[in-house]
Parts: sequence; C-alpha cells; structure tokens
Amino acid sequence: MAPRSNLITTQELGPYLGRADVRIVDCRFDLGDVHAGRIAYEVGHIPGAVFADLDTDLSAPIQPDSGRHPLPDISDFAATLSRLGIDESIEVIVYDDAPGSLAARAGWMLRWAGHERVRLLVGGYQAWKTQRLPVVGGIERAEHRHFVPVSRDGMIITTAELSDAVENIEAMNLIDARDVPRFRGELEPIDAVAGHIPGARSIPFQVSLDKDGCWRPRKDLQHLWSEVLGEEKDTAWIAMCGSGVTACHLAISALEAGYSEPRLYVGSWSEWIRDPARRVALGDG
Repeated sequence: MAPRSNLITTQELGPYLGRADVRIVDCRFDLGDVHAGRIAYEVGHIPGAVFADLDTDLSAPIQPDSGRHPLPDISDFAATLSRLGIDESIEVIVYDDAPGSLAARAGWMLRWAGHERVRLLVGGYQAWKTQRLPVVGGIERAEHRHFVPVSRDGMIITTAELSDAVENIEAMNLIDARDVPRFRGELEPIDAVAGHIPGARSIPFQVSLDKDGCWRPRKDLQHLWSEVLGEEKDTAWIAMCGSGVTACHLAISALEAGYSEPRLYVGSWSEWIRDPARRVALGDG
C-alpha cells in the first residue's frame, strides 16, 4: 500500500467541503503587501476556509536577533489553532495562491505542534478557481476548539547550533530553498546581506513543482531527492531559506518522496546575517 500523501488535489478536496471533522485554512500572503492575503481571502475563498496570517498567526514578532519570521511560542500557536477550530480530531487542509510555500509553513508548524493530519492543496487557490469550483466571500469563523500541543523540538536547529558546527555544515546536508541568484549573492531583494552559509547547497523550492506551479508526481520527487540526498531515505539533513517559510516546502517535498523529516533552520538567512561575525559565502561554493 502506498504511503499516505501529504498532498490533496482539488478533485479530492470537493467531498470534504462542509464536513465538521475537516478544517480548510487559507494561508495566502504577499511579502510586498502584508494585507493583500487577508483582502484576497475576504474577496473569495474555498467554502468553509478560515484565514491564517503569516505575520500574526504563523510567526512571532521580529526580535533584534531573530529572522523575519520567527516561530511563535508553542502555547501561542496552540491558541491560534484553537481559534481556527482545530484540535486532534480535525483533519486540516492548507492552501495558498498556488506554489504551496506558505501552506507548507502552516503544515510544517502543525506537525511541529504534534498534529500530523494535514495536507496541502495541489495548485492552491489558483487551481481551484481555474477549475471553476465554488468560492465564497466574507470572513468565516470556526467553532472554538481546544488544541493540546505536543512540541517536537527535535525538528528545529538553532543559529547557535549551526554556528558551532560551521566547519562541518557540508556534511550536515544543509539545503537552501532560496532562488539560485540569491544563494550565489548575485541578487538580494529582501535581506541586507547577500550570499549563503558556507557549506550549504542550493535546491530552490520550485524544483518540486511543474510548469503550472503544481506539485510534481511522487516518482519525480523521489528521483529529485535521490540526487540530492542519495538512496538512503533516513539520511539526516537540514532545510533553510530566507526566513523559514519556503524551507518548509522542501521538507514536505522530501517527506512526499519518502525521505526523513529534516530539521528546520527557522531563523534561516535573515537570522544568520544578524551577526556580521558569522561567515558568508558567495557563488556556488
């Protein structure tokens, strides 16, 4: 029997609409306009979906030594899930505009909090609308539930841990999900310093998607990750990006291919560069 997928298609989602034991979560967000996702949700969303905001629901406030999207305290995140109508009895479906990077952050955080019954919508809201499936406007609120978190701190690696192991990062399989020009330091539209952590490898999260922005078939993902990590499915590795968001897309991709869950460097590049004493590399090396 094939392992349970971390993904769900628009066709598969249809029968779930209206079910009391399913919660659909809209995670649309625009880094350039932090209000755009919520506005888009109010204009139109999948029926029954509640809204989760990257900045206020899926992140804690930025601190002087943190990255751009630090994790909230586990109790605060549990309160958010409770408000969204999620507890251990609920299956969760998450989606964003299309590629799944924001939805992956929400899905990863649910796993981090001990809730593994979560799937990402393939193609997101764009696929849903393209197929002319039903949408509704306004704001939906779920009945409050009580989410009891089971924190999995082993899923996280800190800046201090990476700094202490900087000479051994290549062997730790640190994979950076940012676009290649940002990794090489040729372009940096967001953060104050360009480049990457010495020893990291560049695997942009988009390699898991097809030309339409939908997830590639499992066999393609298996081939991709065999080239990245080898044939051993239990190989330890670490995912990072700019601020701990698109790295979650790599994590879901590898899980879908049957590989082990990585540790997530939540602070990622935006936290690493907070201290100018930390080493930075340019180019491919």
